[in-house]
Amino acid sequence: MIDRSLNTDLKTGNPSSYDKLYSLTSARLKNYCKIFLKDHLVVEDVVQDAYVRLWEKRDFIKMDKSVESLLFTIVRNQCLNYLRDQKSQQDSFSLDEYDWSDLQHLYQIDFTGGEEASLEEQLFESLKEAIDQLPERQQQVLVKCKIEGRKQQEVADELGISLKAVEKNLTKAKKHLRASLIRRFPELSLLIIMLLK
Repeated sequence: MIDRSLNTDLKTGNPSSYDKLYSLTSARLKNYCKIFLKDHLVVEDVVQDAYVRLWEKRDFIKMDKSVESLLFTIVRNQCLNYLRDQKSQQDSFSLDEYDWSDLQHLYQIDFTGGEEASLEEQLFESLKEAIDQLPERQQQVLVKCKIEGRKQQEVADELGISLKAVEKNLTKAKKHLRASLIRRFPELSLLIIMLLK
């Protein structure tokens, strides 16, 4: 947890305060960013850009608010914007149904020890619940293919079913999970669709 007295030095643009902030938060920011993005170079760029944005917006730092929480929010929004831009270049993905301004109004995550579970924890718990609600065969196929990373043919052979049956069960399982999670987290529709494509 960051000492909020650091906010004053950050707001006045003291370079050493930004060095301190970086040393305290950069590792966690990168790990958080990896929830959304798999490319390590992109992760580095997004995190570096977050500190630049904070520097540019330092006049808006509030003395009674967590600058750490602000940094995580900046990174999350940049990750979602990056995913949006990547998907907009793919013809097979329709962007028409999404209001991208909604992505800027995500839940405020308390990274300073608050009692409320973080958004990622809520999403993970909801995903586990949705998986538990799947029919047994869909659950088996989903876990083996998507969580264990097994090849579909290998799963088909192990379960004694056809490759077509594996594909069908996997499609149904992902459809159920998408619908369940989007109902609970409508502002994360893009991320959920990408994770369960």
